[in-house]
Formats: sequence, C-alpha cells, structure tokens
Amino acid sequence: MSDTSAPPAGGPSPSDRIDSTRPHSARVWDHWLGGKDNYDVDRALGDQIAATFPHVVTMVRADRTFMARSVRFLAEQGVDQFLDIGTGLPTEPNVHQVAQSVVPTARVVYVDNDPVVLAHARALLNSPSGATAYLDADLREPGRILADAAATLDLNRPVAITLMSLMHFVADFGDARSVLWRLLDAVPSGSWLAFTHATAELGGPKVREAFEMWNANAVQKARPRDRADVLALIDGLELVEPGVVSPTRWRPGPDDDPAAPEVPLWAGVARKP
Repeated sequence: MSDTSAPPAGGPSPSDRIDSTRPHSARVWDHWLGGKDNYDVDRALGDQIAATFPHVVTMVRADRTFMARSVRFLAEQGVDQFLDIGTGLPTEPNVHQVAQSVVPTARVVYVDNDPVVLAHARALLNSPSGATAYLDADLREPGRILADAAATLDLNRPVAITLMSLMHFVADFGDARSVLWRLLDAVPSGSWLAFTHATAELGGPKVREAFEMWNANAVQKARPRDRADVLALIDGLELVEPGVVSPTRWRPGPDDDPAAPEVPLWAGVARKP
C-alpha cells in the first residue's frame, strides 16, 4: 500500500470543525445510505425529505452504483489515474477499490472540504496496491486542488475526474462551468469526466418540494439543473453512449433491475478530445 498524503497535522482537529447543529450533505447522505456517521439533525432532515420524496434513498444508492459502474468502465478503458472531488464519507466500494480491482496500480486522489469526511479519511487511504491520497480542499479552489494532486498524479497523462452529486452546490452557472473547465483544461487530451448532477426534471412532482426543504435547512444549498444546462456545462467534451441520462439508465449491468425508476439526477461519462 502507498499512502502519498494524509490529513494535515496542526490547526483545529477535524472534530473541532464539525458543526453538529445544522444538517450537512455528507452526513445526510450517509444516513440515507444506512451509515452511522451522522447526527440527530442530519437524520431529522433526511427523514423529513424521505417522507416527502420516498425515492430519495433509491436516488442516493443509484448515485453510488453509478460511481462504481463508471469508474469500472474508465479503468477498463485503461485509465489509471483518478481525481475524485467531493468524495463524501467512505462507503464501500470507494473509487480506489473499484479502480484497483481492474488496474491494481491505479492512483487515486480524493478531495473534500467536509471535516466529517476528513475525520474518516484514513479509511480512504487503505488500499492494498497503487496509491491513494486525500486533500482537504474545496471544489472552488481548482488551482490548489491541481497543485496538490500533482504530488500523486501525473497531470501530463490522462486523468479521470469524478464529480458525483457536487456541481449542483455551485449555484451560478458561469461559476460552475468556470471551475469545471479550469480542472479539465489542466489535464491532457484523452482525460475523462464522470459526473452526476441534481435535477428536478426527473422523479415526479415532489422533487421540487424536496429541494426546497433541503435548501431551507441544509448548510450547502442545491441548484438543480435541467438536462440542457448540464449539457451546456460539459460542452466541448465527447459523451459516451448513452449520453446524459438518469444513473439507473447508464449502462445497467445484468444484475441491475431493468425496471429501476429514474431518479432526479443526470449522469454521464465524457472524454476530453
């Protein structure tokens, strides 16, 4: 195992930075996924949203399944470097476990600014092969992310950037596209993007109510976008089939339920030409 970086020493400990008085996205998602790294306030909001939109648990599980399916797809294309931004709390399988099951020497850099995730980052560095690293950084700091990731990844070679359920936390479209393309402009042709993005176009009439409830209570406000806006965000990349679809419709495997409902996320994998 090669751990090329670890949570930084010095300064406030991760636990000292945790605000347990307001719901946080990583902890609410952890609750929906059946995890235990959450507080009463996270469970209360999660349960309230689930009562309004019962398919929310299906949504977060579909998001996680898509992550694994897309990372496996990319590793099968020969990708051996992954930059996973907005990692969230460790929930197996994680990116390095999927990638290294196909390419044992794959190198993975995880990025998150949530102190709860930081407190559990050691679990993300426990890989039997390849290399893993963890950066305490924010998506809105692409320059810093790239500079620090270069200690583990060779940015002159293709890199797969994964952004799962993250870009909808950047409210302004121009800001979201600028951040995304600062990352993509720093990696060479043949690099990839795998992503999911919240939408209110799928999932039925209760979805908008669920987003309103989220934004009224959670720290990070979500800005769902329609498919046309998501396509505009990634304009300039080459989408692989089936394009931008609900994650339950993206290359389902033989063990996946063909009748699984669409969930209020857009998902896709695209290549930088």
